[in-house]
Amino acid sequence: MSKGLPETRTDAAMSELVPEPRPKPAVPMKPVSINPNLLGYIGIDTIIEQMRKKTMKTGFDFNIMVVGQSGLGKSTLVNTLFKSQVSRKASSWNREEKIPKTVEIKAIGHVIEEGGVKMKLTVIDTPGFGDQINNENCWEPIEKYINEQYEKFLKEEVNIARKKRIPDTRVHCCLYFISPTGHSLRPLDLEFMKHLSKVVNIIPVIAKADTMTLEEKSEFKQRVRKELEVNGIEFYPQKEFDEDLEDKTENDKIRQESMPFAVVGSDKEYQVNGKRVLGRKTPWGIIEVENLNHCEFALLRDFVIRTHLQDLKEVTHNIHYETYRAKRLNDNGGLPPGEGLLGTVLPPVPATPCPTAE
Repeated sequence: MSKGLPETRTDAAMSELVPEPRPKPAVPMKPVSINPNLLGYIGIDTIIEQMRKKTMKTGFDFNIMVVGQSGLGKSTLVNTLFKSQVSRKASSWNREEKIPKTVEIKAIGHVIEEGGVKMKLTVIDTPGFGDQINNENCWEPIEKYINEQYEKFLKEEVNIARKKRIPDTRVHCCLYFISPTGHSLRPLDLEFMKHLSKVVNIIPVIAKADTMTLEEKSEFKQRVRKELEVNGIEFYPQKEFDEDLEDKTENDKIRQESMPFAVVGSDKEYQVNGKRVLGRKTPWGIIEVENLNHCEFALLRDFVIRTHLQDLKEVTHNIHYETYRAKRLNDNGGLPPGEGLLGTVLPPVPATPCPTAE
């Protein structure tokens, strides 16, 4: 047999019967002495551009939930985050309108476009949370809403003739607003995050951070981190979801230094040194929202939108939704649930009584 020609089946069989030492090929699989650029261009790197074009055509969904007591500036912060009126304003309520007796869920959708990229943003507000004298099981309506969105997605997914693009109403991120007491977390805060951290990405933020001194803010952030660790509460980005050393290094810095973000929100502009800036006017000056020397709003914005938005969506799909999906299928004997069963939302997990808010 001539060298360089492929072996026939007979040759292969003979070689098995009579083992014969074969020298290794003298020519390496990849030429090392020749410039790889001269071998021709494949075009693998264009996949990024293809994905970009497709995303620009179809856009994408991002659903963010805000939770916290009234008066912490939740709506203002979200409006500041996306630089538009995307959340309801508490000030628009009529004076005659009473505080809701139970936690309500209000979702407001908007389409935001920037640089040719469209984002369907949904802001889910939770008026009434933590505003009652008795806040027992106050997180249950929120947990129920989150699970209902997983159920909707699952129901669409198991349809035989399912939609080409399933509408995604799942909550990708939950901003939990902590009152700037400067002391410690309330029992209500701990109970909420303990229950909801298992079903949604929670990002804790200290609201109205301009009410604390720099020293108070630093000490309060450390105290909150310690309390969350002692109580076994995992906030986003969760340690076990770091994919590689680079992610771990980046996220460790966020977990140990930035979290929880101490923020100030404002949708009003003021003139500072010849520039228009978002800020809050006080008798002693203007607090600039996007100035890192004044608050950590810019860090929160970069974290949620510019560096981790896609990861928030992936963790929601691959971890939280998959956990829900596996449980639903397991409850149905491992088979896709039928229409009757799937139409029924699982009852909320029995929860321990929630302490009265201080």
